[in-house]
Order: sequence, then C-alpha cells, then structure tokens
Amino acid sequence: MDSECAPDTPFGYDAFKRSCMSHTVLEMLASKWVYLVVGALKTGRRRYGDLSRKVEGITPKMLTQTLRVLERDGLVRREIFPVIPPRVEYELTELGQNVAELLNQIRVWSERHAPEIREARARSQAGEGQFAEL
Repeated sequence: MDSECAPDTPFGYDAFKRSCMSHTVLEMLASKWVYLVVGALKTGRRRYGDLSRKVEGITPKMLTQTLRVLERDGLVRREIFPVIPPRVEYELTELGQNVAELLNQIRVWSERHAPEIREARARSQAGEGQFAEL
C-alpha cells in the first residue's frame, strides 16, 4: 500500500491524493482513448487494424501507446500468433471487462443526455458567450 494514501479508508487508497496509486489509475481511466479502446474491445477480440478503424481519430502512435498502457495495467491481453505475417489480437482481461461495464454506463449516459448538453451549450453561447467549448 502507498504510504501517502489513506490507511483509514475502506480500501486504503485515496484518489484525491496525487501521490496515491488510485489517483494514477483514475488518470489512466480518464483518457478518452483508454475509454474508447476498452469500449471497442468490450464486444470481443480485435486486431490492431480493426481497432484503428473502430476508434475514429486515434493515431497509430496513440493506439499503440494506449494498448501498451492497458496491457501493462492488466486490462488487456495481447496474443501473438506464430504465423507469417504475424497476427496479433487484443482482448479484455477479467479486470478489463469489469471496468468496461462502468465505462459503458458513462457512454450510455452521454448518449442519452447529449441533446441536453448541446442545448445548454447553445444557451450559454447565445447568452454571455463566456464559456468555451470543451
């Protein structure tokens, strides 16, 4: 357990403390690319090219980095098949499937409430125009 965390909390971690491991986990999960790649893998195994097509706007470099982070953190498993040319497939681990359920709830919420957010942004821009787009 990290000494800077909160031993008096239920899990011994405090995501509000920057030096706590749970804070870095939260930072990783807050990445839009992590969110989208995990979501794309939720339905099953995918190859790199398939992920690249599914996650619009992600660069090859960012996809590679994201997959490495997810593999490092135990959310994604990479399997290399000994064929020529080499074939690599990615899939969520049990831990990855677990977090995918949580992230799916965020996706559903954002799709359901997108019209309300769009209206609020339009009102804001029409009114004072003081808030920039995210």
